Amino acid sequence: MDVIPAIDLLEGRCVRLYQGDYDRSQVFSENPADVAKQWVDQGAARLHIVDLDGAKTGKVVNLGAIEAIAHAVSVPIEIGGGLRDRTSVQQVFNLGIQWAILGTIAVEQPQLVQELCEEFPGQIIIGIDARNGRVATRGWLETSEVLATQLAVQMQELGAAAIIYTDIHRDGTLTGPNLEALRELAAAISIPIIASGGVSSVTDLLSLLALEPQGVTGVIVGRALYTGDILLKEALRAIGPGRIQDIPPNLDFSTFA
Repeated sequence: MDVIPAIDLLEGRCVRLYQGDYDRSQVFSENPADVAKQWVDQGAARLHIVDLDGAKTGKVVNLGAIEAIAHAVSVPIEIGGGLRDRTSVQQVFNLGIQWAILGTIAVEQPQLVQELCEEFPGQIIIGIDARNGRVATRGWLETSEVLATQLAVQMQELGAAAIIYTDIHRDGTLTGPNLEALRELAAAISIPIIASGGVSSVTDLLSLLALEPQGVTGVIVGRALYTGDILLKEALRAIGPGRIQDIPPNLDFSTFA
């Protein structure tokens, strides 16, 4: 399972929000590119970026920081926040970003999503941010009547490469992932699911590992990495490639030899 560090950008800085509340942000770094290099140096094979200003305004805002991150690291990057038209999606792809995460337009303009999936096959991910099971849009400032599972099924049919599922009530709270919601989502679709929100410990990561056979292939970790509640190297050893339980025993030193 992929462990994907999150870098949330607000006014060019690396921050974390609490339950998506812009008024409850905590700044972790003035230099997001340095943060990106730090995670890659510790073993991250993929990064997750959110343009929080973009999510609120509806257009990509932190282009300078995004470009700096893309130039600073060689691992693939996914980005969301403010990608609500073709121009914005092309704009981030031109910077070397591998995946565009679409959220609001998945609800409001599904035809555009289909067109983008056809134009950029394998590069369009749908971000489903749920509040009490219903999809939130426009930087989580509005909640629609669309059910998360219903939207996921529709987006799979339109050609989405994967779904990122975020439980808003758990995001930034370190209270653990919503396993029940993830299990329900995994039962409804066959494309990969990336879990997001609430991960606070290696124990939480191991609980997600049980959902890997059902299609939960990755997890985004934010606040817990920045606070030190989770060390990235330990997380990778727990559930990443070559995780501890996959390493065969050294029979040369077996007490039964």
